[in-house]
Amino acid sequence: MTTYLKQHWFSNLRGDVLAALVVALALIPEAIAFSIIAEVDPKVGLYASFCIAVITAFTGGRPAMISAATGAMALLMVTLVREHGLQYLLAATLLTGVLQIIFGLFKLGDLMRFVSRSVVTGFVNALAILIFIAQLPELTEHGSVQVYAMTAAGLAIIYLFPYLTKAIPSPLVCIVVLTSLALYFGFDIRTVADMGELPDSLPIFLWPDVPLTWNTLIIILPYALALAVVGILESLMTATIVDDLTDTSSDKNRECVGQGVANIGSGLIGGMAGCAMIGQSVINVKSGGRTRLSTLLAGVFLLILIVFLDAWVGLIPMAALVAIMIMVSIGTFNWGSVKDLRKNPKSSSVVMIATVLVTVFTHNLAYGVLVGVLFSALFFASKVGKVLYIGSTLSADGRLREYQVVGQVFFTSAGQFVAAFDFKDAVEKVTIDLSRAHFWDITAISSLDKVVIKFRREGTEVELIGLNEASATLVDKFAVHNRPDAVEKLMGH
Repeated sequence: MTTYLKQHWFSNLRGDVLAALVVALALIPEAIAFSIIAEVDPKVGLYASFCIAVITAFTGGRPAMISAATGAMALLMVTLVREHGLQYLLAATLLTGVLQIIFGLFKLGDLMRFVSRSVVTGFVNALAILIFIAQLPELTEHGSVQVYAMTAAGLAIIYLFPYLTKAIPSPLVCIVVLTSLALYFGFDIRTVADMGELPDSLPIFLWPDVPLTWNTLIIILPYALALAVVGILESLMTATIVDDLTDTSSDKNRECVGQGVANIGSGLIGGMAGCAMIGQSVINVKSGGRTRLSTLLAGVFLLILIVFLDAWVGLIPMAALVAIMIMVSIGTFNWGSVKDLRKNPKSSSVVMIATVLVTVFTHNLAYGVLVGVLFSALFFASKVGKVLYIGSTLSADGRLREYQVVGQVFFTSAGQFVAAFDFKDAVEKVTIDLSRAHFWDITAISSLDKVVIKFRREGTEVELIGLNEASATLVDKFAVHNRPDAVEKLMGH
């Protein structure tokens, strides 16, 4: 137990504490903004961020990853809140958690292995673009010379301060310096306090005030299912990214369960559903956070800041937080993927670009990942189907021809398989060697049927040899060429 605590909680004490403070400060305006998007009180997003961060520190499968209220989830809640109110949102949040726990218990986290690297890269790039776009209103709608100057100064501090020392995270220095400058010179610029009223009390247990009926379930189930899927997708993608950043591994199924438990906890204290945040997770890692302690402290610090130090937190200029998020978007974007567009296979580039475009234009990460996975599957099936090879040799007496089939036969290569045979060949017997082939589906078995039956129709004897066990099982179950009644029917007799 002592070894576990040291490795997963207290091996990086100083870095985790400082990183958590930076994350907590950056979470405040985001949680408020996401609450506004979902059309609920700011404290709904702030309480959710505190609760989800604290619970996932214990239950999540990825140390140092930050989970809280997110924009992707907030967008899915708007209609439910608008039509049925906050209480139904809280009920949907509880059901979201239950569904995510079920996902984890059924080990749906293992499905991440079907998500290609191109999809992950596209997801990362799209999220980086969305993070940057989300900062633009602060510059365009509320911008002034002072705002632009403060944002530029913040970026300069973030990128140049590490050359002096890395003992203190540069984003934290950025917040302290810009806040001090704004107060000293009395700049008339937007602050965190202008985003919304911060809570002045600790969260309390709150059971959703909705009737426990089938009608309630019918109302909240579609929203809860969408929230559960998007939350798991974003969390598992973020976990993969943090894995790469820290060169460590994570338990994806445990992460599904952990997110579910956290959302149930959030719903029970009046919070909205949330998931992992790539931006905050990147801030945490780049600021020195490495263990579960950083995630726990981010939630704890957030609660302390908004409840007990709200007057001071409200003075932080938004320009400082905009500078931090711009740094996150720049650091998150995979710039090498742009350079590699010409070098990578065209199919990989198309998958990456499609994932980016769909995610950015729909603002829905699930749609982007779904399109990316579908494109990946189509390109893979097309590529594998093209490697099928069929050659033949004729015996010295011209009475026997042997075909050698090499490769995978399934729905994309079935047509190529049938077209490779010469059914008008004047031979007495045809042997088809399948020892280096594999038949994957019913379409493949149907194509084998077609070949055998066409040869028999021409009066040619057919023998299949070398069929592996898995393929033979499919042939025995679905093939008709070894059932005389079916063959006669197919041949028109």
